[in-house]
Amino acid sequence: MPDSQTLSAKIRPLDRAFFSRDPRRVARELLGKVLVRDAGRKRRTARIVEVEAYLGEKDPAAHSAAGNTARTSVLFGPPGHAYVYFIYGNHYCLNVSCEPAGQAGGVLFRALEPLTGVEEMARDRGLEIHDPKNPAINDLIKLTSGPGRLSEAFAITRVRDNGCDLTSSASSLWIGEEIGDDRYRARGIRTSRRIGITKAVDKPWRYFLNGNPFVSRVPAKWRLSE
Repeated sequence: MPDSQTLSAKIRPLDRAFFSRDPRRVARELLGKVLVRDAGRKRRTARIVEVEAYLGEKDPAAHSAAGNTARTSVLFGPPGHAYVYFIYGNHYCLNVSCEPAGQAGGVLFRALEPLTGVEEMARDRGLEIHDPKNPAINDLIKLTSGPGRLSEAFAITRVRDNGCDLTSSASSLWIGEEIGDDRYRARGIRTSRRIGITKAVDKPWRYFLNGNPFVSRVPAKWRLSE
């Protein structure tokens, strides 16, 4: 596990222009970036390894297909803000708004690779890590592999985080990149159909880091391209 102070010094927030683009492009380029939760002196960080793009009002699988409502207003607002929704009666899911204000689009976070703050993640997931300084990979996978799991691990709720500015390190939740480190993308990016939807199921708008063990599992036949 990386040293938290060293990692923190290397992370800088992504700017708003990064998110003011087609969600498919944003989704690809988010892979390898870092999600950060700041709570006092306790910082949780994890690498983004799996995401899905949703294209707005013309995408029937997107929440914004229903138009600009009280629930989806963040997706129609400025880019780079957190859109959090509750699903299945027990899970929160984190998205980031894309496209210029007034034009809906978003990216769903599906899986992360824990970097720092593992003990805090495990506590909020209700799990026990036997050796936090040298955790087993199977323990780490249980923390953040899946959209509901990662939201629990980062203490994400709609009340706390919906509308949060993910481009500002002054926020308690934000997205950054490591300066001068692109090794994580060396094995490439894969795509597949999106998971858990019933509309526009043929669109290959799920993106994940090839070979990363924290990516949620899907049938191999869904893996369409490099």
